[in-house]
Order: sequence, then structure tokens, then C-alpha cells
Amino acid sequence: MTEDFYDVLGVSRDADEDEIKRAYRKKASEYHPDVSDDPDAEEKFKKIQKAKEVLTDEEKRQAYDQVGHERFEQAEKRGGFDGGGGGAGAQGNPFGGGGGGFGDIFEQFFGGGGGRGGNRPRQGQDLRTSLQLDLEEAFEGVEREFTVTRPMRCSDCGGRGHPPDADSETCPECNGQGQTTQVQQTPFGRMQQTTTCRRCEGEGTLYSETCSTCGGDGQVREESTLSVEIPPGIRDGQTLRMEGEGAPGANRGPNGDLLIEISVADHPDFDRDGDDLHHQHPISFPQATFGDTVEVPTLEGTVEMDVPEGTQSGETFRLKGKGMPRLRRRGRGDLFVQVQVVTPDSLNSEQREALEQFAEAGGEEVEVNEGFFERIKSSF
Repeated sequence: MTEDFYDVLGVSRDADEDEIKRAYRKKASEYHPDVSDDPDAEEKFKKIQKAKEVLTDEEKRQAYDQVGHERFEQAEKRGGFDGGGGGAGAQGNPFGGGGGGFGDIFEQFFGGGGGRGGNRPRQGQDLRTSLQLDLEEAFEGVEREFTVTRPMRCSDCGGRGHPPDADSETCPECNGQGQTTQVQQTPFGRMQQTTTCRRCEGEGTLYSETCSTCGGDGQVREESTLSVEIPPGIRDGQTLRMEGEGAPGANRGPNGDLLIEISVADHPDFDRDGDDLHHQHPISFPQATFGDTVEVPTLEGTVEMDVPEGTQSGETFRLKGKGMPRLRRRGRGDLFVQVQVVTPDSLNSEQREALEQFAEAGGEEVEVNEGFFERIKSSF
């Protein structure tokens, strides 16, 4: 898989958000570490999640398209998108300061900075994972445990990247500022480029030794088991946010959030349309002719439904309030039951004789009411 996010998902550069999400779900189901036999599945799955995160965020995608993959990745490593678009810092002016975002990436490449030191507290990045539910779980709501491998603050050094007793000195490259500034003359005029100091990596301080556990990163990857409450009525493709369960922040900044994308598996008996459910139910020819009361499945058990005399195959009946719960609202959707008249493929002698008598009495004559063909078309 190539690095370019569009290539990772297999979409064109002008793909809309729905197309990107569909491509993500397809790729994610193929490379999810729990189901894929690919030895590189975990790494590929992370790239797929990252590509979707960037390309479905309007500000990040605009920045990505303008500066390219390599520069975008460099900017994120320097904290250009710290906060990941989540939390309180994402509110307000998307081009201003305070929480990272679209403004930060251009600030790093095309100047500015205004004293914003590279060693300021920065919120950790948001992380993403996915959970699959069956329709019954989405109907009832459920508490689910899941396991995620994520970066955690190193317990041995407290996230500092060096032992507490390590000797320190002010970085001579940036004079303790954590960032360096260069001025370049371009066809558009003088451009000021402010970047994180590479020597001290934004710390402003150099240390005599690094932490042996995390190698100076201040973070280690650990497997964690978490629990999340799935609310009744959640839909396929919706995302839940667990605040503070993302990557640890830098320089005593807050943790990012963990975003959980929900996928709801197809059901053998029901098709879902928003909060409504659709079900096809077979009935016999006598039931359609004379009418009957039939038992219809719902997600809470069977209910009785009246089939009126003279019901035609393909007719749809509405059972109010028998659909999905409305997410974080009162009420439920409806269940639409389309009946299908089943023609028997074998008859005993008594049934055959009765049907022949019916045909002799004029049963082979068919009267087509007005609107019949419209009903046929709508059933497809």
C-alpha cells in the first residue's frame, strides 16, 4: 500500500465524503487485525484509519491537498494538528491559535509563530478504532469491552523521555525556545518559516541521557482493555468519542480522545432505513384471498398482523413503533412488512381438485385494478 492517503483508500482526489467512508469500511473490513491473515494487517489498518481521519476532516484535507503528504506528515509530527480536531480546542476560529488545526500547518510552513514555543503543552492526538455490532445490539444498546493497542505515557520517566536525575543544558540551536525561524525570499515576497527545533525536538533543553524504556519518546505502546456504552439506536458509520483515551499529550498537555467507529452487520430478517425496518413476509394464496392474522417477527419477538381479504403480493403494511429506537430521542421508527404470496410448488390430490374447480369457476380470469402496475414497480 502506498503512503498517499487517496491511494491507501483507493479513491480519486475529488471523491466526496460518502465515497471515502464507503472505501474506508471496505478496506477496514479487509485488513482489520482480528480478521485478516495478512502479516502486515495491523500496520495497514492504521494507515487506513489515518487516511480516513484526514480525508473526512475538511480542514485537514484542505491542508493535505495543498502541502502534500510528506509535508503534512512532518507538520503533524511537530504538533501541527495537535488536538486532532477534538475537544474544546476545536471550537471557535479554525485558523487561529489555541488548539492546533488548519492554521497551525500554514503557520509552520509560511511563517508566523508569534512566540508560540515548541515546548508549549500540546494535546495528544485522537486515535481511532472500530467495533462491529449486530442489529439486536444496536436496537437494545449494550456495554462492550474491547482491546486497543495505543501509545501510553512511559511510567518509568513520566513521559519526559529522560531520567529525572539526568543532567540538562539549554539547547544552543534554539536558545531554549524550542523552535527556529528562517526567512526566505520567494516570488511572493519574504516568507518566514518557523519550525520545531530538530536538535532538542521542541524541548528547549538537552539532556545527558534518555530513558531506556521508551528510548526518549516519553511514550510506549501498550494493549488496553476498555469498556464503552453503546446507546440504543446507533447507526452504521456513526462514531463514539471516549474523551481522554487517546494518545498522551506533550509537555503536560491533555490526552487526545479515542474515536470508535461503529459498523452494524446486516440482518437476515430486516433491512434498516434510518430508524425504520423493512421485512418481507410470506403468506399463502388462501391467506391473501380470504384474509388472516399472521405472526410477524420484530426485534422484540413476534407480533400479530392482520392481512385483509384480497391482499395482493407486494403490498406493504406499517407497524408503528416496531422499528429502531431514535438515538438519544424518544420514540421509535416503524416496521414495514411487505407480504409475498407464495405459490405452492407441489399439491396433493385434494388441493389440486379444489384448485381445478376454482379455475373452472372463472378463477383464471384476472382483473387488474387501476394502480396495479404502480404497486408492482414500487415493490422493486
